[in-house]
Amino acid sequence: MSWQTLLAIGSGGFLGAISRAYINGVISHRVPHDLPFGTLGVNLLGSFIMGVLIAYFSYSTLFSVHMKSFLTTGFLGALTTYSTFAMESFLLLQGGSFTLAITNMLLNLIGTVFMAGSGYFIVQSIMK
Repeated sequence: MSWQTLLAIGSGGFLGAISRAYINGVISHRVPHDLPFGTLGVNLLGSFIMGVLIAYFSYSTLFSVHMKSFLTTGFLGALTTYSTFAMESFLLLQGGSFTLAITNMLLNLIGTVFMAGSGYFIVQSIMK
């Protein structure tokens, strides 16, 4: 892997992590609840954007390999937060909040797949 690709991923990761912290904080502040909606929000948003980008990349050569790496592996990799989702789900289970834990897991797992597919199909329908 080239140093340019590593730099692109690192730069994207920096911005994605800052975006995750900000978006998560805004959602958590505006939607106070025992369910971690901030994490769900960044995972759904990131999955949708990933679907949009992957579909767009298949129709366009506008983005270089470095820019694709910046956006997908870097920015979206840091924006979405599977490890946080896993820990929050575990803590809900450990605390005896089984219904909230299962709800959180289902919303994240099904929701992110749905959002990725939605983004992908929206771009496909526009680009055809």
